Amino acid sequence: MKRVNAYKKLFRVEGNLELKKLKSTYRDLVKEWHPDKFRTDDDMALVAEEKSREIIEAYHFLVSIAPETNELNKAEYEETISKGGITNIHHKGLLLEISFVDGTTFECFGVPRSVYIKLVNSDKQVRFAKRNIFGPYLYRKSKKALAA
Repeated sequence: MKRVNAYKKLFRVEGNLELKKLKSTYRDLVKEWHPDKFRTDDDMALVAEEKSREIIEAYHFLVSIAPETNELNKAEYEETISKGGITNIHHKGLLLEISFVDGTTFECFGVPRSVYIKLVNSDKQVRFAKRNIFGPYLYRKSKKALAA
């Protein structure tokens, strides 16, 4: 959740994410922090280069968790979770990564340790996840799954 909140703050987003507004803000931020605006011998060129990388990463991340993106990917998401077969579960902080038999990995944000422990101890993990994780928590298909 820290990453989500940090990226929302960078993009000055409060509440729900809207792709149109994200794109507009992204363009403005890139124009403001583009490294070519600064001389190469200027210290601000290095700062701008780092800031532009952060802006690009934040944009791609926020687009991947936007409601419109999730709606477009909902059919694939539902198919993956309904076919079952969780192969790996990893929890760190409030981030839960769930990998499936087909190689797809989803990241769920804001999942407390107590829910993770219940998932791990459940004899029907997919069923537990469908009922208690896949609906209430913000999710996205992770980069690892996209590369696989």
